[in-house]
Amino acid sequence: MSSKLMLAGALAAAVAVGVAAAQAAPPAYVAAAVADKGRPEADTKRDANRKPAEMLEFAGVKPGMTVVDLIPGGGYFTRIFSKAVGPKGTVYAVGGPPRPPQDPAKPPPTPAQDTIAADPNYANVKSIHVPLTAIAIPAKADVVWTSQNYHDVHNIPNVDMLAFNKAIYDALKPGGEYVVLDHVAAPGDSTVTKTLHRIDPAVVKQEVTAAGFKFEGESTVLKNPADDHTKGIRDGFSQGQTDQFIYKFRKPK
Repeated sequence: MSSKLMLAGALAAAVAVGVAAAQAAPPAYVAAAVADKGRPEADTKRDANRKPAEMLEFAGVKPGMTVVDLIPGGGYFTRIFSKAVGPKGTVYAVGGPPRPPQDPAKPPPTPAQDTIAADPNYANVKSIHVPLTAIAIPAKADVVWTSQNYHDVHNIPNVDMLAFNKAIYDALKPGGEYVVLDHVAAPGDSTVTKTLHRIDPAVVKQEVTAAGFKFEGESTVLKNPADDHTKGIRDGFSQGQTDQFIYKFRKPK
């Protein structure tokens, strides 16, 4: 092979690598949201497992959007969503009613979603506490996101999962997306939502589509073939290393 052909081949390979790297890089607003200096160190240490940039891209979160972080827990994604949607967007952190104090003499801890909403660094975050089957927000959302929580909703006594998912359907704009991320359970055992804190992905798909949603696709970024689905999510796994599914559903226009 001539030196010119070898040089041309090397240049072509370099260009291909550069293009692939450019395609793999997240949008600037996503990268900036993940790099936000206001995020707690405890959150940033989990980024390698939770892959927030990939999650935002899959969910389609963009500047100016209205996003619901449903059952936000410690607010890991709430802060990231806040920076991703920017000052023209809104994030509603929606959790259930605050729990009554175990000791009436001591005030209960402030929910993380309330603390974040009170932080001027996240001025576009609004905290809402409502019964989970009566979800309502002041404006229709572009995206409703729930992470590692859907199985817990199953554990609410006498919960109506159809009503839960219909409330989310009603909270979305036509064409809006509902993203469910959770720990994978082996099929066939409905008790694992409480014992192992997992859920069969097929159950989620059936329940959500029964409320009128169309299944849009799946991300496999958080799959872990080493997880055989027989252990609790903290039994033999470090936080975030279980086999997880991410499903995207769309409300028809």
